[in-house]
Amino acid sequence: MTEPFFTNDAIVFGLLMISLGFVFYTESKTSGFWPKFYKIVPGLFMAYFIPAIFTTLGIIAPEWEATNNAGETVKQSSNLYYVSSRFLLPAALVLMTLSIDLKAIFNLGSKALIMFFTGTVGIIIGGPIAILLISIFSPETVGGADFDAVWRGLSTLAGSWIGGGANQTAMLEIYGYNQKLYGGMVFVDIVVANIWMAILLIGIGKTEKIDRWLKADTTAIEDLKAKVSKFTQEITKNPSLTDLIILLSVAFGTVSLSHFFANILAPFFESRISTIEHLTLRNTFTFLGSSFFWMISIATLIAIILSFTKVRKLEGAGASKLGSVFIYILVSTIGMKMDLTMIFDNLGLLAIGLIWMSVHAILLILVAKLIKAPYFFLAIGSQANVGGAASAPVVASAFHSSLATVGVLLAVFGYAVGTIGAIACTLLMQIIAQ
Repeated sequence: MTEPFFTNDAIVFGLLMISLGFVFYTESKTSGFWPKFYKIVPGLFMAYFIPAIFTTLGIIAPEWEATNNAGETVKQSSNLYYVSSRFLLPAALVLMTLSIDLKAIFNLGSKALIMFFTGTVGIIIGGPIAILLISIFSPETVGGADFDAVWRGLSTLAGSWIGGGANQTAMLEIYGYNQKLYGGMVFVDIVVANIWMAILLIGIGKTEKIDRWLKADTTAIEDLKAKVSKFTQEITKNPSLTDLIILLSVAFGTVSLSHFFANILAPFFESRISTIEHLTLRNTFTFLGSSFFWMISIATLIAIILSFTKVRKLEGAGASKLGSVFIYILVSTIGMKMDLTMIFDNLGLLAIGLIWMSVHAILLILVAKLIKAPYFFLAIGSQANVGGAASAPVVASAFHSSLATVGVLLAVFGYAVGTIGAIACTLLMQIIAQ
């Protein structure tokens, strides 16, 4: 990617915040064009889409190539997504989980898990179906021999779309795909996953219509939202400076602890896992060596424990609202990673990815219709697979801040089944490709 107009993260962050300010200002309008616009396009999608436009126009970029003083071409990147996902995301999860009603979460029933596994199955069968269809029209797109074989590269997509980054890396190691060609798979991963997330975000604005079409019973979800809202109303107060400082101390103190323990646990498990001789078994547990996995898990666990203490009353000072601020910043940095022109860079591989994701989506819709599952379970079941812990809570919190924890719990579960599911998908792709 060529060097963008703005490379200074301080300037880029300011642009992202201005775009968020624009979205919230226009969304608050009660007359004229904007109310009609936001009935169709939700604000969260705009928070994601505007930075994508900036990136497409070359104003900002997640990474780029530049020439240093020695005349060498070097890769540079923005740190905004890293900071948002490693610091603001766990802080947001803490703030949104403080007032959680864990019993009400469990009362949501089995449909959340059913939709999660439906999403997993959709990814497992979607890859082979995509290869089969594309091979009819363009066999060279799904060809390749030895370590250049396309099915090997697509195995990394299966790992990413069921588990996450750690599972994706595991699949790259298991099947030994040519790393010089790996960039093409990363491209498909980014483009297709972001397109699908955008569609899900747009759907959130039409949740009631979708639920009516699905004939879904949303009682448990509404009860949870009502309980949290009632509790919030009972303890709401005008926050003092002390309240805000305590909020931040709890949030980032927990982030600090989660990083501390993650930096201990990840290397510990990584060293143990590396001694396992069986390659498939070793890579099945690769996610335990991911510091991101431990960071998110520990932050969520601490927040759940705090929800049983007096700390939960910090919700009255605006804990979930502050958490939502962090989530919106994260969303804007995710949008920044999307260059819309990339859609046309490799149409063959992109077609595979789009068909693959379509199978995943269609299966989710069919099962949701069959079991009358709410759109919330469909969206979270999908994102817990495809987006992982970085975006599942984002989509969940778009429905209601009290639901963010549901997204995290399912996403963490996705890490555990990611490599096994991806291997099953790859075996099917290998059979179809040969």
